[in-house]
Formats: sequence, structure tokens, C-alpha cells
Amino acid sequence: MDSNPDISPDYQHEDNQPKSMKVDARGRAYGTGKRKEAVARVWLAVGKGNVTVNGMDIFKYFKKNTLCRKVYNPFIATSTSGCYNVTATVKGGGVSGQAGAVAHGISKALADINPALHPTLRAGGFLTRDSRVVERKKYGQHKARKSCQFSKR
Repeated sequence: MDSNPDISPDYQHEDNQPKSMKVDARGRAYGTGKRKEAVARVWLAVGKGNVTVNGMDIFKYFKKNTLCRKVYNPFIATSTSGCYNVTATVKGGGVSGQAGAVAHGISKALADINPALHPTLRAGGFLTRDSRVVERKKYGQHKARKSCQFSKR
């Protein structure tokens, strides 16, 4: 498709321009992660691998090893364990949703700080937002799917 000479450059879209890096002056990358009702704001900086969530160490905040492993999965998949310090603030939801939100935020920040890791994170499913949420309760029923006992007569 030929470009129209009648259209001035002010009105042409700049879709072909590369995205600007999402790294601030301090060298930190930012990523927002979501899972169920939890929202995590994650900052990633080059460091020794310290992970703090809401001002606490990850092992004190998420007491179960499975939740800590869920948070570390993006680093394990990209072989960057111990390369970045993580500072996360997370609100809402329960501990499982919060761990998933932090992992999602870490994945997005990793993809921003090192674009070469994007295909690996995409293939592992770390950049995809898990859209499963609790189904709402319907009126006339006990729960979302459980209905009242049916009586034939």
C-alpha cells in the first residue's frame, strides 16, 4: 500500500517506531501483575536476588514453599536466578492469588529489562494473564452452580 502524499506527517501513525524501554533512571524495570483479585506492582533491578514483598522477605510473607516456588518460576525458566532484586507491593485477594500476581509482574518486568527473554517467557505462559476468577452466585440457587433440591411431586 502506497503512502498518500496528501496526508501530512502529523496525522500518520507511528506504529513502526520501536517501543521505548520501560527502565527508569535507576535501572529498575516495572511490571504490573494480576491474578484473581490480587494486583501486584513489581520493580526489578540488577542485584543479588533478594525478593521482598510488602517490605517482608518472600519466605516470611509466603510461608508455603509452593507459593515461593510459584514466584521464582519466571527466574528458573529464564535461568536468571540470583541476577535481579525484586521489590513488590501486592494488594487484594488471598496468598495464592498474590503469589500468582507477583510472578506475573516479575515476568512482565523481566521481558522489559531484557527483551531477549520475551519468547521464553511467552512460551512458558508467564506473560499471559490467568483470566479465571470466581463465578458469581446466582439468585434462586445456593451457590454459583449448586441449585436447590428438585422435588418432582
